[in-house]
Amino acid sequence: MSTTDTPAAVRATARPVWTAEVHRTDDALDRFAGEWDALAARCRTTTPFQHGSWLRSWWRQYGRPGTLVLVLVRRDGRAVAAAALRRRGPFGGLTNLGGALADFTDVLLDDDCADEAAAELAAALPLGRPWHSLELREVPPEAAVHRVLACHRGTVRRYPDSFCQTLPALSMDELLRRLPGKTAQRSRVKLRRIAASGVVVDAAPPEEVPEAVAELLRLHVLQWQERGVTPEHRTARFAAHLTESTTAMVACGRAAVHRFRLDGEFVAVNIVVLCPSFGGLYLYGAHPKLRDRLDIAGLLFGAALDEVRAAGIPLLGLLRGQEPYKQRWRPDAFRNERLVAAPPGPAPAAAVRALRVRARQAVVGVLTVRLPRLKAALTARRLS
Repeated sequence: MSTTDTPAAVRATARPVWTAEVHRTDDALDRFAGEWDALAARCRTTTPFQHGSWLRSWWRQYGRPGTLVLVLVRRDGRAVAAAALRRRGPFGGLTNLGGALADFTDVLLDDDCADEAAAELAAALPLGRPWHSLELREVPPEAAVHRVLACHRGTVRRYPDSFCQTLPALSMDELLRRLPGKTAQRSRVKLRRIAASGVVVDAAPPEEVPEAVAELLRLHVLQWQERGVTPEHRTARFAAHLTESTTAMVACGRAAVHRFRLDGEFVAVNIVVLCPSFGGLYLYGAHPKLRDRLDIAGLLFGAALDEVRAAGIPLLGLLRGQEPYKQRWRPDAFRNERLVAAPPGPAPAAAVRALRVRARQAVVGVLTVRLPRLKAALTARRLS
C-alpha cells in the first residue's frame, strides 16, 4: 500500500467519534442557529414547529430566562441530533418549547444516521437524577423522538393528546369525488360562487408579511368578537412572535401568507406553514361580513391546497381540532401523544407528573365525553 493511500484507508475504516453537548445559556438557539437549520434540512420528520425561525422567535417572546436547555449530538464534529427543551420548575423537569402554540413537537435526527443518533441523543438527555423528568406535548406518530425514547433506559408513559387531521394533496375535483353525493354537490355550488365573486388572492412577499400579519390579527379578533377570541391572540407578544417567525419562514419557503381582496378591500388573510411532508393551515382572519357572501373555509382551503400542490407536498394538514368545516372534507385522522419520560430507577418526580397528567385527562374526559352523553340521555328520557 502506498503512503498516499494510507490516510484515506484509515479514515474509511475509523469508527466515528460521537460527542454530546448540553447548552443552558439563553442565547443557545441563536448561537447554534446555523447548525440547527442545517440539521433540520436533513431531517425528514421536521415540522414547521421545529423550524429554527419559529423556535427562536417563540423563545424570544415566551422563554423564561435561565430555563433553556439545548442538547446537541455530533458525529465527527457535525451536528446529527438536537433537542430544544426548557426547564419547568426548580427540580429538573423538562418540556418542549412552543407551549400551546405548537401543533407538533419533535427533536431533530439526521436521516443519514438516524438510529445511531437517536441512541446518542437518548444518552445525552439530562435525565440522570431521580427528580428529573421529561414531558413532551403534541408528539405526532411519525416523530423522530419516538426513536430516541425507544433507546431511553428509563420509563416512558404515553397518553393521548390532540386530535389531528390531514388530506391528500389531490386536485379539488379529486377531493370532491371522495365526498358523499349531496355534500359534494353543495361544495361545488359554494366553490362556483367563490370563483364568480371576484375575490383576488395573492401571496405576500417577505417584506410585506409584517403588514399582512397585522391585518390577519385585526380580522381574526373581528371575526371572533361575538364568540370570544383566544385571549393570547390579542397580546403583543403573540403578534411579535407570529410576525417574526412568519416573515423568516416565508423568506425561506417554509410558509405562505395569502391575502384575499374583494372590491379592493382586504377581507381575509391566512397563514399556511410548509414542510416536506405537509402544508398546514395555521391561523386566519376573515371579516364577518364575508361569511354572509361566501364559504370562508372553502376560500381559504382552495388557496392552501393550490400552495401545497405547487410545492409538491403530499399532504394538506388541517392540524389540531375537529371543527365542522374540516369534517366535511372527510379527512384522515390521527392523535398526537403526550409523553412523560423518567430516568432509570426510582423517579418520584416523573411519577407525580404522570399522575397529574392522568388526573387531568380523567377530568377532561368527564367534561367532554361523559357529561354530554349523560345530558343527551336525560333529554331523550324526558322526551320519551
